Amino acid sequence: MGRKFFVGGNWKCNGTTEEVKKIVTMLNEAEVPSEDVVEVVVSPPYVFLPTVKSILRPDFHVAAQNCWVKKGGAFTGEVSAEMLVNLGIPWVILGHSERRALLNESNEFVGDKVAYALSQGIKVIACVGETLEQREAGSTVTVVAEQTKAIAEKVSDWTNIVLAYEPVWAIGTGKVASPAQAQEVHFELRKWLKENVSAEVAASTRIIYGGSVNGANCKELAGQPDVDGFLVGGASLKPEFVEIIKAATVKSS
Repeated sequence: MGRKFFVGGNWKCNGTTEEVKKIVTMLNEAEVPSEDVVEVVVSPPYVFLPTVKSILRPDFHVAAQNCWVKKGGAFTGEVSAEMLVNLGIPWVILGHSERRALLNESNEFVGDKVAYALSQGIKVIACVGETLEQREAGSTVTVVAEQTKAIAEKVSDWTNIVLAYEPVWAIGTGKVASPAQAQEVHFELRKWLKENVSAEVAASTRIIYGGSVNGANCKELAGQPDVDGFLVGGASLKPEFVEIIKAATVKSS
């Protein structure tokens, strides 16, 4: 089974109502490969989710950047998976390295979040990745395997999970993992899934790359056999996001 190319745009904590409308207009006017070639999901901040959902082209979908680990209630400042369902938001990003680092989200907490979101019918972009110190110490594969294991321990069905490998040292730094470095980790992640979950899950789960992806490097990265798409940060706010979506044709050709 071919894995459909997946491009996510993580807008992070950026935007005003006017800016968001401009980005959506740009996306709506873009000529991109059809839905059977590429799945496109954009992730604006919570406050803009209803606006974006209401004006975004129907072949693109919307993701939240986070959600709470269980049912809502007395959790000031949090947004529950149930609320996202109520708004008709089909996707959520969980375990982003910025949240792991700045908000001390542990592997286990991320695993619980992924399981809960899935239980409510929301599809998950689950993020893993190592720091520069961990890479230099040679523990990249161990780190991403531990992060993936914490998810695998809580989840039985991987159909609605996209795994995003984001080396922390490449996020927003302008440093990018070389296509060979990205492929190596994606290969190891797929091998881990095969050995610890199942061959079927390993073959069908999309593993996407994030970390300073831009219009200039996306085609070469997309050409790697185990890179099934991208989770794009800064560039997803710019017109070059359209070029990154078009990199999907590298796979279909």
